[in-house]
Amino acid sequence: MRLIKSYIILIVLSGYILGQDSNIEKSKKPFMNTNDSAFLGNGNRISSILDEAKQFLSDAVIADVNQDTVEVVYNIKRIFDLLSDVEQLGVREELDKIEFEKFQSDFIQIYTTRLNTIGSSTQFLTADLIRRDIASITNQNESVEMGTTKFTIIDDREGHIPLVMNSQVESYIRYFQGKGRKGFNIWLRRYVQYRDMMLPILEEYDLPEELIVVSMIESGLDPKAVSRAKAVGLWQFMYLTGKQYGLERNWYIDERQDPEKSTKAAAKYFKDLYKQFGDWYLVLAAYNTGPGRVNRALKLHETSDYWQLYSLPKDTKNYIPYFLSSAIILRDPEKYGFKIPRSNPLKYDEVVIEKSADLTVLAKAAGTKRSTIQRLNPELRQPATPSNGSYNLNIPFGKKDSFYKKFNALPDEQKFAVQKIEHRVRKGENFISIASKYRVSVADLQTINNISNINKLSIGQRLKIPVKGGVYSNYPEKIIYKVKSGDTLGHIAEKYNTRAAEIRKWNNMGNTSNIYPNQKLSLFVNTKPDKDTPSKNVYIVKSGDTLSGIAEKHSLEVSKIREWNSIRKNSSRIYPGQKLTLFVK
Repeated sequence: MRLIKSYIILIVLSGYILGQDSNIEKSKKPFMNTNDSAFLGNGNRISSILDEAKQFLSDAVIADVNQDTVEVVYNIKRIFDLLSDVEQLGVREELDKIEFEKFQSDFIQIYTTRLNTIGSSTQFLTADLIRRDIASITNQNESVEMGTTKFTIIDDREGHIPLVMNSQVESYIRYFQGKGRKGFNIWLRRYVQYRDMMLPILEEYDLPEELIVVSMIESGLDPKAVSRAKAVGLWQFMYLTGKQYGLERNWYIDERQDPEKSTKAAAKYFKDLYKQFGDWYLVLAAYNTGPGRVNRALKLHETSDYWQLYSLPKDTKNYIPYFLSSAIILRDPEKYGFKIPRSNPLKYDEVVIEKSADLTVLAKAAGTKRSTIQRLNPELRQPATPSNGSYNLNIPFGKKDSFYKKFNALPDEQKFAVQKIEHRVRKGENFISIASKYRVSVADLQTINNISNINKLSIGQRLKIPVKGGVYSNYPEKIIYKVKSGDTLGHIAEKYNTRAAEIRKWNNMGNTSNIYPNQKLSLFVNTKPDKDTPSKNVYIVKSGDTLSGIAEKHSLEVSKIREWNSIRKNSSRIYPGQKLTLFVK
């Protein structure tokens, strides 16, 4: 039944994409000038980005039907990235605005309600999902408490945000003690990583320490978090607000995902909000819904008492109790059945990279994996450092001297990444064919060439081709990959830096991702797989083993071991001699 429903969604989605494309074709005039331009086809910058996003959504649904979690996660993240590109560009044309809003609405519906693999992936156990759970508690059990609510004061010290308890706050605490316990424990593990960086910044700006809880409930203290509204990073900045407070987003970086820079930007934003409202509950409400809406509520109700602002959106009225419940638990975790993990501050050395360099080369010089470099530098959007000047790169703590020694010993052709090559447009070429030739997205090609109107492309025009790290090869080599037990298309695609959709196309697989051991797949890729990709291992359970113990030993998550071995969601039952599949880096 689940499979039938998924295929119905896929058929409807495909019809939506084709229908949208045909409607757009009818609404725009064709363009052709063979004298001095290559025919590009209909469309503009926004619609071409949305076309790509639709394809990624289609691929995500196909991967979900085939229960390929890795591929679903990849496609969903690419869609969020493309929607951020649209937000950065701005939508000016009315037809583009209608198309964008329609796609965004459909995407959010499919993402939040139709993709079954999302629920089993720890990558999507986000603050956004927990907030939806919190909202459902209010919907089912009670209305939001406003007005003459009875409070118990928990903490009202000067220089702190007042912490009070009412029945709604109590119900949220019970949620965290029950269904939300796993999520809150994840937050606590990240809290001990980031507090030594975040709390001094809050103190520097003379702000109450409780504001760190905003990052907990906004992003789950995850610098890579992206919300349904396209807010990004630890503090969930929208693009325009981030830009207003000095956070840059370009081809190479998104500083909303830089923990230190985004925390300083958030501190400045909180200072401005407090100057405007002079009350921390109003500041929190404004952070959630925007200062304009809070100001309108203040004028309507003629009071500055947050608890009297009945006209605020329900999500904002939930937000303060949500904040209070989290802050109260964090103030005394053991009282509520939690334990602060052992201190584990995020420590790293900082090195200066003068020119754009490939992260794989940098990782090797630092004696670590590329994934570690990416984790320590979450603002990086490409597998290479920026090309516009020097860049301060974080590497594992204690590696600075040995890094410089190894890196400086490399010749320049190995040390620095070729990030752009030049292409001269020939007769008959268009944006799509050029992007396809170099295996880059149309959106990235437009962005790096700063082209807003793609209806004209002149013969002889020079285009910069973005290359994602390393030396570019026009002609990837064909290899034959022999499928191993436990493989999925998503894992194979990740290993060879390609996409499951490409593998299906190369092997005439249609919409299925069904593969079997010893099957031979044609791959048009670089011959060397990504060494940073987890390799498959078989672990034989010993007497006394537990799932959590095995997970800790191999630096894995219990939920992933369950997923790889088809163990039920809440079960931890294993037995001596049992063979478990583990994907370990």
